[in-house]
Amino acid sequence: MKTLHTFLCLSLLGFVTSAGAQDGLLAGTKPLTVNGDLSAQMVEGISKFLLREIESAETNRARFWQPDFSSREAHENSIAPNRERLRKMIGVVDTRLPVTELQFIETTLEPSLVSETDLYTIRAVRWPVLEGVHGEGLLLQPKGVINARIVVLPDADQTPEMICGLTAGVAPASQLPRRLAEHGCQVLVPVLIDRKDTWSGNQALRRFTNLPHREWIYRQAFELGRHIIGYEVQKALAAVDWFSAEAAKAPDSKARIAIAGYAEGGLIALHAAALDPRIDVALVSGYFDHRDGVWSEPIYRNVFGLLREFGDAEIASLVAPRSLIIEHSDTPTIDGPPKAQSGRSGAASGKWRTPDFNTVDYEVNRTRDLVKPLTNHVRFLHGNEGATIAACGDRALAELLKLLGMTGESKPPGAAPDDRRGVQFSSAERQKRQVSELVDFTQALLRASERKRDEAFWKPIKATEADVWMAAIPSLRSNLWDDVIGRFPAASLPANPRSRKIYDNEKWTGYDVMFDVWPDVYAWGVLLLPKDLKPGERRPVVVTQHGLEGVPADTITDDTKSYAYGAYKAFSARLAERGFIVFAPHNPYRGVDKFRVLQRQANATGRSLFSVITAQHERILDWLSEQPFVDAKRIGFYGLSYGGKTAMRVPALLDRYCLSICSADFNEWATKCATVDSPYSYLYTIEYDMYEFNLAHTFNYAEMAALIAPRPFMVERGHHDGVAPDEWVAHEFARVRRFYAKLGIADRTEIEFFNGPHTINGQGTYRFLHKHLNWPESK
Repeated sequence: MKTLHTFLCLSLLGFVTSAGAQDGLLAGTKPLTVNGDLSAQMVEGISKFLLREIESAETNRARFWQPDFSSREAHENSIAPNRERLRKMIGVVDTRLPVTELQFIETTLEPSLVSETDLYTIRAVRWPVLEGVHGEGLLLQPKGVINARIVVLPDADQTPEMICGLTAGVAPASQLPRRLAEHGCQVLVPVLIDRKDTWSGNQALRRFTNLPHREWIYRQAFELGRHIIGYEVQKALAAVDWFSAEAAKAPDSKARIAIAGYAEGGLIALHAAALDPRIDVALVSGYFDHRDGVWSEPIYRNVFGLLREFGDAEIASLVAPRSLIIEHSDTPTIDGPPKAQSGRSGAASGKWRTPDFNTVDYEVNRTRDLVKPLTNHVRFLHGNEGATIAACGDRALAELLKLLGMTGESKPPGAAPDDRRGVQFSSAERQKRQVSELVDFTQALLRASERKRDEAFWKPIKATEADVWMAAIPSLRSNLWDDVIGRFPAASLPANPRSRKIYDNEKWTGYDVMFDVWPDVYAWGVLLLPKDLKPGERRPVVVTQHGLEGVPADTITDDTKSYAYGAYKAFSARLAERGFIVFAPHNPYRGVDKFRVLQRQANATGRSLFSVITAQHERILDWLSEQPFVDAKRIGFYGLSYGGKTAMRVPALLDRYCLSICSADFNEWATKCATVDSPYSYLYTIEYDMYEFNLAHTFNYAEMAALIAPRPFMVERGHHDGVAPDEWVAHEFARVRRFYAKLGIADRTEIEFFNGPHTINGQGTYRFLHKHLNWPESK
């Protein structure tokens, strides 16, 4: 989607301010006295509202939990629904491949044996996880009896070699894997996807980005209902599968299974232990915290709906009654993604630093409160007066060994092992393999997503008549609203409409109109009333929606030299001149990263920017429907670009819009968001706000259009529009046209291709509006 901006942006402040001095206002409204940039104020207010939603989520989580502590079996059964919901949130939904053996990685030039000491060997290994996806890393095998089996996960920017002492980067005391091996533990150390951007792009397209590898995977996976967190949890649990298979071969062995992780590895360890009761002990170092600020952390930690049901304490409670060690240690400092440079940009903002002790301590105490009947579940390790301690050091090692049933004092680290491999080994090539495997797996999901939607959405539909289809819509609409977009409760404040006159055109008069929705959240737009409107007459309304970085005035201006006119062709004004009542709302996708952060804040509680936008439109519809000059049954929607994105979602949810026109946006949306194989993909832009969790498996644009049916629906498409190629648009619209024809209402849907760019064409769409809003063109 091309970014729409406007020459009016700079003059908007003065324009609105001066308009406040005018006396004109609409009947039934109070004077609108708010001045300044109403768009920026809207974004700021929404952010305040969303942060309050995050803050209140903690106290509202209890409704999702009914723990039963009467027995271990009862407790496991009582938390099973929570565990299942967490599993789906992080995308652990694919059946893992069986792991009966590890594969040694070696060639004629490079042996699998990396190192050997008197106490253990280190080998390069991999193991199957999902189709075409492997875990890969180092296996530390003790030479004597196996006392425990442990998965140790480094931070994303640490290699397994670093934390095993084979290369520099980690202090000897914190080289946990080899210290565990020195105590007779079998240790598997997977490599994590790192934060570099080397492979974040497509060489065939000559398109690259500065998205960290974790974000590169996160974006495409998120649209498919998967997650980088889930993928790496799957790799860790596949390692546990192998440990379990090995343990089954030695039924008399008392070796228990544990998982440990630092920083990003701590995140994976916590989630893996929460999901899998086979893990007896978990160590989480340098990660655990009060997660209300997750929206400001790197975007690859964004989990849709997480805070509605889970903070770190709730996730930790799923580990109980098994043992959990939480260590307050220094974390890596993340100041953002790799620096943007020529040919590489688009990454989302996000920072992370060592959590404050007080917030960690607060969350640890919440964990203890949640599982109070289960004593000694959590061990909290920290320094004096809340200071940090060395990550995965002596205290963590001693506590871990004790909880694994190993008696005796822990030993100091022995001599560091030597890496026997030559220059042929490349950790960068290993990282490339790991990234490529996850990309390939996710792209295979994308290619199959249309078939999945056919099976889930279209095949169950038996309707061949519009009336029958209308009866089937409510449950499907609820799925889109509740599970994909996210629904807020209805407006909590009275509308309190305010207005002021800001236009006096020869044929119409324009008013700023504002309504309250929730505290700090308002709806705002410009109403254009034709001057030939007669007393008592009720006319149809066209709601005209601007695009990205736009304001309502962009859809009205007649300045032919402006960028705004080039995109919108003053379509609000043109429609008012044709006799329609026009309302041009402001949607809050303006302010570059300021509005995109709203998506992060909303996602934290299972909502999105469109959760807010939909509520704003509900308020607008409430008011319009009450006006004596409006025919409430003839309110149509027409949006360009991001406004076209709105045209697909809001009318699909709000059936008071009697028709919808999507201009300069309609296409194969799932592919647009997730493919690595097209320069049209959002993977190559800054627009991280476009992603909606699991949309590709639930509602592409054809499915959204089906929710608009049997109401009229139209697509306006310029051949030279950079949003997507015509082939994507035609393919998706063919599915819409077929469905309307199946219902016997093929005359209610149209597509107009025209020889032009990303713009309003205003030909077929105007005829469509006159026809379906029953308003004569000659009026």
